[in-house]
Amino acid sequence: MVKCVALVVAAGRGRRFGGDIPKQYLDLAGRAVLRHSLAALAANPQIAAVRAVIHPDDRPLYDGAAAGLGLLDPVPGGENRQDSVRLGLESLAGQAPDVVLIHDGARPFADAGIAARVIAALDRHAGAIPAVPVADTLKRGADGLIAGTVDRAGLWRAQTPQGFRYADILAAHRAVAGEELTDDAAVLERAGLPVALVMGTEENVKITTAADLDRARGAFAGPGEFRTGSGYDVHKFAKGSGVWLCGVEIPHDAALEGHSDADVALHALTDAVLGAIAAGDIGHHFPPSDARWKGAPSHLFLAHAAGLVAGLGGRIVSVDVTIICERPKVGPHRAAMQARLAEILGIRQDRVSVKATTTEGLGFTGRREGIAAQATATVWLPG
Repeated sequence: MVKCVALVVAAGRGRRFGGDIPKQYLDLAGRAVLRHSLAALAANPQIAAVRAVIHPDDRPLYDGAAAGLGLLDPVPGGENRQDSVRLGLESLAGQAPDVVLIHDGARPFADAGIAARVIAALDRHAGAIPAVPVADTLKRGADGLIAGTVDRAGLWRAQTPQGFRYADILAAHRAVAGEELTDDAAVLERAGLPVALVMGTEENVKITTAADLDRARGAFAGPGEFRTGSGYDVHKFAKGSGVWLCGVEIPHDAALEGHSDADVALHALTDAVLGAIAAGDIGHHFPPSDARWKGAPSHLFLAHAAGLVAGLGGRIVSVDVTIICERPKVGPHRAAMQARLAEILGIRQDRVSVKATTTEGLGFTGRREGIAAQATATVWLPG
């Protein structure tokens, strides 16, 4: 699988916008503009990691905007955008990405479909950008008068995230260090490599002026929407003296086998929450091949999924977990499980349901070879 890392450029001072706070940290529907950009990329299952390039003076603002999203540590930018991108690219060497997405921090409405089209184009091209064809008639002006009409055929408005094969764009940026080109596609063009166009969206606007921000706030004036996700997981029994279910340790004559603590119920619920926001599955965010998660408590996984929902400006409305096993008995621990899930998710306990059932002696659970769990989660998202 191609490893994709996203680089969010947010080191600018927003001089055209004005004001004491850089535009990327201004409020947009209760969250910093930058948080919208970061959260959308962090929730994208095609993106392995996200790093921001920021101005060193903005670190407190950045920490607030990025809280809970599980991003790579930010790096400081340079004198201009091109320097900032190059420094960001240099910092990703340890991540060893195959491809990189470079996104403007003040462009908060780039959806997962745009990123998917860009990434897909990198199978055939060294670079790809989202863009929309110019629809308006274009005029060239001089001294307040029309000096001519420009043929709009073949003209496109470039957007971000722009995608590139990592080695190519890093080499291209190193080659033009000290210059100021208009975007990263222009940097790759200078290197003589073709850049593909994929369709962007009219909604994927960049906030440059106060009027842009006002229009962006209008996009959140609606009632929002509810989404539902589902999850399912299985773990087999192994030698041990207890199992973890819904974050509660239960004495038993066996344990559950797994790379983490094997809490099958938390794993199913994590997948349900991730599914509700189309953020992939638990294996994408916490791969079992990563030694960091060996023996890890599974509440970390669920808390991460909940953080992604919050990062998108959403909230978890309710969750429902069904544990499928013959033993141990769940009933005596149900209240503790509900309380623990409510604590992890930051919701009221009466929005948490935990149930248990058997398979009447049928199948692997009926033979007491393991435990299965299924879960659903309902979330609300703005916009």
